[in-house]
Amino acid sequence: MEKGTYTYDYPRPAVTTDCVVFGFDGHDLKILLIQRGIEPFKGAWAFPGGFLNMEETAEQGALRELKEETHLELTYLKQVGAFSDVNRDPRTRVITIAFYALAKKLTVQGGDDAAKAQWFSLNDVPRLAFDHDYILRKTMQKLRQDIHFEPIGFGLLEEEFSMSELQRLYEAILGVQFDRRNFYKKMLQTGILDEVEDEREESTTYYGKHREMRSMDIGALFGSMASESARPYHRPQKADEITHTSRKWGTRYRFNKKRYDEFKEDNNFRLEF
Repeated sequence: MEKGTYTYDYPRPAVTTDCVVFGFDGHDLKILLIQRGIEPFKGAWAFPGGFLNMEETAEQGALRELKEETHLELTYLKQVGAFSDVNRDPRTRVITIAFYALAKKLTVQGGDDAAKAQWFSLNDVPRLAFDHDYILRKTMQKLRQDIHFEPIGFGLLEEEFSMSELQRLYEAILGVQFDRRNFYKKMLQTGILDEVEDEREESTTYYGKHREMRSMDIGALFGSMASESARPYHRPQKADEITHTSRKWGTRYRFNKKRYDEFKEDNNFRLEF
């Protein structure tokens, strides 16, 4: 049989891909949507995606559709799963393979079948076409699950970031509020952050930038943060303590992926919250 020749006599479903792309503007978690320019659901908002070509993998098709419809070029996707409800697409029997991706670049532009491409805050996402509301719910579950085991949140931040930016990101993803001091202390205890030296003033190292990772249950450290944040805090701070804390909070950091990989390999390390 020649390559590309198919002789099946029975009905078979079509396959599409959809991309749930997350962005972060420093305060809110963003979702990338396109406004459909054709039927079905013309004018409705949906995820970038489309039909898979015969010669490409699902990942390749997803990246191609994302670029065609939003002009956003990414290289990494993570599969959420296959969605195969019989009536999910009014055109024909369609199975879609959904992926999620993380984007630092927030500049997008509609193209191909998309009349418009736009970022939406997670709380402002409109009702979506097809079964994309359901796909979004499942993708958020997947993202929150993955962040318990992998430092995927750093993929949404710039190379250098503040602790306050990191806290806002994790709060946006997990849908909880952390106590500021507890978050700072416990995030540094993971051992995977490097403090960025500030040439404008004498730099103070907290917890040691190259300290060996101790065997610890990160999940136990972070498990109490949400409940602690809900408790009222009445002890007044001293003036020098406020200044000291503010200075630490404004320090910039980098994620040390190499060290994280070493910890994960040597100690079966899992970043849990």
